[in-house]
Amino acid sequence: MFPWDELAKDAQVETGGSGFRGVTLAHLEPTKEDVDRVINEARELGAEVVKEAQDVSWGGYSGYFKDFDGHLWEVAMNPFTDLT
Repeated sequence: MFPWDELAKDAQVETGGSGFRGVTLAHLEPTKEDVDRVINEARELGAEVVKEAQDVSWGGYSGYFKDFDGHLWEVAMNPFTDLT
């Protein structure tokens, strides 16, 4: 669980204004390359990438996109979770 301000900071979006309600949906992939692939597929389908995938402070790799309804999706690789 992330506090509202910290989640907005992690997604690189403003805490106020329209759209951001303090919730994101998360999708895990097993590798960094898979995270990049999903982010790029979302972009190609018209989603707005709001944070390019990158190494993050907790040891993983993640990026965010916004779907057509304005929901934020985090796509991440968590090195502490085995998806195989």
